[in-house]
Amino acid sequence: MSDYTIDELISVCIARRIPDGVVVAQGIATPLVAAGYLLAKCTHAPNLLFASAIGQGVCQDWAPLGLAQVEALWLGKALLNVGFARAVTEVLPRLRPLEFFRPAQMDAQGNFNNIALGGDYRRPRLRLPGSGGIPDVTTFEDNVCLYVPRHSRVTFVPKVDFVAGLGHAAGRTHGAGPRYLVTDLGQFDFAHGRMRLTSLHPGETLKRVQAKTGFEVEVAPDCAETPPPTAEEVRLLREAIDPLGIRRLELLAGTAKRDALRAIVAAEAAGMRA
Repeated sequence: MSDYTIDELISVCIARRIPDGVVVAQGIATPLVAAGYLLAKCTHAPNLLFASAIGQGVCQDWAPLGLAQVEALWLGKALLNVGFARAVTEVLPRLRPLEFFRPAQMDAQGNFNNIALGGDYRRPRLRLPGSGGIPDVTTFEDNVCLYVPRHSRVTFVPKVDFVAGLGHAAGRTHGAGPRYLVTDLGQFDFAHGRMRLTSLHPGETLKRVQAKTGFEVEVAPDCAETPPPTAEEVRLLREAIDPLGIRRLELLAGTAKRDALRAIVAAEAAGMRA
C-alpha cells in the first residue's frame, strides 16, 4: 500500500471507472474529476477523448492541471472548438460522453440540486452556482456519475429543495439515473434505483457513513474495502498530472482554501517565470 491522501483516492476511484476509448466530459471547477480523467489517460485508457466546458472543445492530448492557465489543458490541445450552445445541443448529444457531476444536495434516488438551498426560489437561503446544462444532460444521458468530496447530511438529504439533475425518477422515458457515486467515505451504485454502498474507503465504517447521510443507506451484499491507490498512481498524480495540488481545493473551505489558493497561484506564477 502506498501513502496517499483522500483527494488522491477520490481521483483514483474516478480514473478506475473510465474504460478505454470513450469520451468523457468535464465541467467547470472540477479538478478532482480532471485529475481522474488524466490518470486514466496515463494508465489504462490511452485512447480517451475529452470534451470540456472550459475549452468548449474536444481533445485527445493533455496537459497538467493549472489555475491561471487552466485553459491550456483544453484550448491548446483541442482537435476542434465550438461554442457552449453548440457543445450542449449538438456535440454532447451525439458523443454521449461519460460525465461526473458534483451535487450540492442529493436524495436517495440520485436527484440532485445545484440551484439553491431553501424552498423559495426568489429568496433562497443560499444561491448555488446553477444548473448549467445539467437538466439537459441528465434527462437523456446514460453515463452520468457523481462525486461528493465531503460526505455529510448537508448534501445527502431526504428531499432536495430543487431538482437540477434528474435521478432514478419514475416515468422517465429517456436516459437513466446516475450509475456511480464516490465520496470521501466510500463508493456507491444505484442498484434498484437507490443509492447503495458498494465499498468503504480504508478506515471508514458503515456507522459513520450512515451518521453522515440523511436517509437510510442500503449496503451491497459484497460490500468490501476500496482498493487503495498504487504507488504509481500516486506518483503520476503528484508529479505529472497535478504537481500544484489543485485537486485538494475541492476538499477545503474557508481560510484553509484561501491559503491553499494563494500558495498554488504563487507556485504557478513562479513556474511560469522559470
